Amino acid sequence: MQYHVYYCMGLGMGALKRFRQGQILKLITSEAITSQDELRRRLAHMKLRVTQGTLSRDFHELKVVKTAVGYKPLTAVNEEAAALPTLGRALREYLLDLRPADNMLVLKTPPGGAQPLAAAVDGERFKEVAGTIAGDDTGLVITASRPARAAVQKRMEELLR
Repeated sequence: MQYHVYYCMGLGMGALKRFRQGQILKLITSEAITSQDELRRRLAHMKLRVTQGTLSRDFHELKVVKTAVGYKPLTAVNEEAAALPTLGRALREYLLDLRPADNMLVLKTPPGGAQPLAAAVDGERFKEVAGTIAGDDTGLVITASRPARAAVQKRMEELLR
C-alpha cells in the first residue's frame, strides 16, 4: 500500500493527508482540471493513489468546487464572483436557447456555460425564482407558477435585446 511507504518515510496518516491535499490545491490552481478522474490520474503520476471517495472528502474539506473552467478553491471562486457577469452579459455570453416548460425555464448553453448562467440568475434575486439547477450545458430556472415563469422569461428576453 502506498500510504505504508509514506508512513515508513516518517509521514503519518495526518501528514500524508495534508501532503495529498496540498498537491490537490497545487494542481487545481496551476492548471485546469475538469474531472475527478483526471485529478486522480495526475495524483497517481505523483505516486499518490486515491479513490473517488477520498477526493470527494478532500474537496469538501478544502472547500473545492467545480466551475466552468475546472475545479477551484471556494476562495478563488468568491474572488471571481465579484467579477461574475451580470445577467444580461451572462445571457448574451452563454445562452443558446431558452425553452419554457410549465413553471420552469430550460436554459441551453455551450458545455460549461450552465453554472455561470445559473449563478447570474441567482445573483439577480428574482422574487419569482424558487431556485436554479445547473448541469454542464443545461440550466433549469424553477418558479412557483406559469405567470411567474412568464415574467422571468420576459425580463430575460428584454436583457437579450
